[in-house]
Amino acid sequence: MNTIPIKSNGIAVVLLKKIDDTYHVLLLKRASHTLNNTWCYIGGSIEDGETAIEAAYREIREETGITELALYSSNQFDQIFSPQENYIYIAPVFVGFVHEEQSIILNGEHSEYQWVLFEKAKEVVSLPGNEVVLQSVENNFVKKNPLKYLRV
Repeated sequence: MNTIPIKSNGIAVVLLKKIDDTYHVLLLKRASHTLNNTWCYIGGSIEDGETAIEAAYREIREETGITELALYSSNQFDQIFSPQENYIYIAPVFVGFVHEEQSIILNGEHSEYQWVLFEKAKEVVSLPGNEVVLQSVENNFVKKNPLKYLRV
């Protein structure tokens, strides 16, 4: 019996910022071989010896320059099937709240960024399924207070 391998060696992070009393989502435009010119939230691989939480903090710092935020587990997962390589990729999604005055410093992985409202973010994200993750984040971290036990 053949099976499809499952890889879970990465993380994703949805960053939120309150602008004019309304939460906005950070979207980044990829400037790399993988998913070039697509809009997405933060994502990356877990390095040797790292936990998923440590990888999330590192990827946030590397891709945006942000070092101060409140980070939560969203209890959601990015899920992608790679038809070329025949595997399923699953990554835990974290949610980070950043201060309103926080600025973004992009590294070479992205060419642009934008803070957008949830409705626009759900339309702009490139990968099917990302809009479902964003809807869950909006429902559980914006429309109601995040559960304390999800704080990392």
